Amino acid sequence: MGINSESDIEANLQIGPTNKGMVRIFVEGKGFEIPMDFEPEEAEEIADEIRAAAARARVAGGKG
Repeated sequence: MGINSESDIEANLQIGPTNKGMVRIFVEGKGFEIPMDFEPEEAEEIADEIRAAAARARVAGGKG
């Protein structure tokens, strides 16, 4: 499965700080849980990538 593959999988996404100074992205769906911990700097890089992807998606979708 790739970026452009559609899926009927439903999942919940939670993002927040941990008590150990990490940023956790937690994905939970039917039968699975995926906790991913990142250093704050890594989390900021991920946030930048998400913003850049959103900007490109707006242009591609004609909403920019």
